[in-house]
Amino acid sequence: MQQEKPQDRASDLARRIAACRICRDDPIGRPLPHEPRPVVRICATARLLIAGQAPGTRVHASGLPFDDRSGDRLRDWLGLDRDAFYDAARVAILPMGFCFPGQDAKGGDLPPRRECAPAWRSEAMATMPDLRLLLLVGLHAQRWHLGPAALGSVDQTVAAWRTVLDAGGRPCVLPLPHPSWRNTGWLRRNPWFDRELLPELRKAVHEALDDD
Repeated sequence: MQQEKPQDRASDLARRIAACRICRDDPIGRPLPHEPRPVVRICATARLLIAGQAPGTRVHASGLPFDDRSGDRLRDWLGLDRDAFYDAARVAILPMGFCFPGQDAKGGDLPPRRECAPAWRSEAMATMPDLRLLLLVGLHAQRWHLGPAALGSVDQTVAAWRTVLDAGGRPCVLPLPHPSWRNTGWLRRNPWFDRELLPELRKAVHEALDDD
């Protein structure tokens, strides 16, 4: 029997994720309040993986991850233009929750759905053997991927970015705050992020995507 190619496995997984409806049909807690629309990008040749939180309203409408102001800020942090960022052969995007989770009473986005990660995350990671850099955007991604090394809060974990990066292993790991414009105040209060972390982040992204 002919062995399945890695990209065929990744493509098959992407199709199955696109058809996933567990948050509606077999939910943990309340079902998703609208029709699911999983938004992910996985590819067997990906070098960089962005592990975010969950799609927002605009991404839910467009189906394109980080197609919003948060995405603009994230691309600036990474030093990537839109073409490079959306090069699916090199850049994978796998949020902790695949669908827009809905909004709370104050109009803020709810946390990522709890069904996605246990159902899909291990298999998805296994389809991307060439990953060189894993970016953990926000609390939920940091807790899932770092376990005890996630130091309780995003502030604490991101402040320890050097320790996380220097821990070694493949892929290399960097924790980031969410690029939401609601975090502008946090960035102003923590000037070391621009001064110290961003240059290392851009260097790591360049090295991950470099063919040499």
